[in-house]
Amino acid sequence: MTKETTIRAIGNSAGATIPKAMLERYRIAEGDRVHLVETEEGILITPFDPTFADAMSIYEEGAKKYRNAMRELSK
Repeated sequence: MTKETTIRAIGNSAGATIPKAMLERYRIAEGDRVHLVETEEGILITPFDPTFADAMSIYEEGAKKYRNAMRELSK
């Protein structure tokens, strides 16, 4: 789905409006934090933290290596 929006001045910054249908589809509400990611195709606005997957892969490596310690800590 492609929608057009206009960049508007908001104080010393600028912002764009997002159609209500898109907000509902992606479960984004006023006050939620989103991430702006620069891609080769432009700017991606996402509610998902792009560094979270990296952090989880690091956790999984540690959890596998220290499986017994993690089990004991969970008790």
